[in-house]
Amino acid sequence: MYRIRALRKWFTVGIGVKRWLLLMMLGVFLIALGFAYVLYTFIPLITQTWLQPLIYMIIGSIFLLIALDKVTRTILAPYRKHQHGRVVDIVYAHRKREKGPKVVALGGGTGLPSILRALKLHTSNITAVVTVADDGGSSGRLRRDLGVLPPGDLRNNIAALADDESLMTQLFQYRFDNGDLGGHSFGNLFITALAGVTGSIETALVETERVLNIQGRVLPATLEDVQLVAMVHLNGMAQAIRIKGESQIGRSGGRIARVELSPLNVQAYGESVTAILDADLVVIGPGSLYTSILPNLLVPGIVNALKETQARKIYVCNVATQPGETEGYTVADHILALEDHVGENVFQIVLANNAYPLENAGENTHYVMPAPENHPVEQRYEIRYTDLTDDDRPWRHDPKKLARELLMQQAAVSAPRTVFAGN
Repeated sequence: MYRIRALRKWFTVGIGVKRWLLLMMLGVFLIALGFAYVLYTFIPLITQTWLQPLIYMIIGSIFLLIALDKVTRTILAPYRKHQHGRVVDIVYAHRKREKGPKVVALGGGTGLPSILRALKLHTSNITAVVTVADDGGSSGRLRRDLGVLPPGDLRNNIAALADDESLMTQLFQYRFDNGDLGGHSFGNLFITALAGVTGSIETALVETERVLNIQGRVLPATLEDVQLVAMVHLNGMAQAIRIKGESQIGRSGGRIARVELSPLNVQAYGESVTAILDADLVVIGPGSLYTSILPNLLVPGIVNALKETQARKIYVCNVATQPGETEGYTVADHILALEDHVGENVFQIVLANNAYPLENAGENTHYVMPAPENHPVEQRYEIRYTDLTDDDRPWRHDPKKLARELLMQQAAVSAPRTVFAGN
């Protein structure tokens, strides 16, 4: 009964399908008539009039192509209100992204969204695994007031995988300036409210991704309430003090010796672990070493999955050092800090910048220098140096340059382990 009602809807007056279906049928009939004229005549082909069947087939083909185009446009119209460009270009790009590599990117802050925006142009099989240790700003307030996972990093990465030109995406990133809501972003409130309505942050993320129609998924590293704790040497003191809270660590002004999660042995989110194990490419970073990258890797289940996966694993070293975290660090120092926390063999390749432009850099930009010559890390990892800087903000990665290098490395699975010179 349902199928009969659905079929009747296709023949509703004004729906714009019937006329093109009739034209399609006429086109098929003319093409068939032309073929029949040739196949079933008893007169030898060389003596019969070939012009008439040829005309039938040409006209039929024109009718068929016009009808197919019109029917396709009519049926797809409700689904592409916010899509720009021709249908064939949209379908081609969609299918190409569907066949792209399965990429998992770990991090947080502003670094991870930038690479997601570039990767989504090449593949829709993207999973962002995001830290949930944030305790500052809007996320921190919602975390303290409502006891929810901090939604800020989740929101930023969902927006990065959505259509940048969509009004809904812009609304999602809107931040209130005044009143009781001052400092809150609409997306943080939306995710928090949806978690309350659905009963879980997992369901809230799925529904949020559906509303924004994103290319990929955004998952938390853990569902547990965790805080980041750091041991910091202040003012050259030999003894380190304990600082609790991700937002407080960078402000301490000291040298970070070590970070850990509180509680220590939190359980990894199952879907995040599965995504890592199934990935073709895992990207660690870019982002703040101690407050964006390590909070993910300190979840035991995450780092175990990274060691077990057969994926190509790449650590993306920051372009510039970060005040309060990595002043004076070289590429080798970044690698050694990661090894000190999670051991060796978590990644195979290090992707680092070797361009240090002065234009637009400003006096506060201090670039991360290469590992010293013959440093032991060069024996343990394939290190590729290349220009990754953004022309306008050279202290950051250029997303397109970075995505191109990452996909090249993923494609070169069988490449030998060597240290490349800069481009």
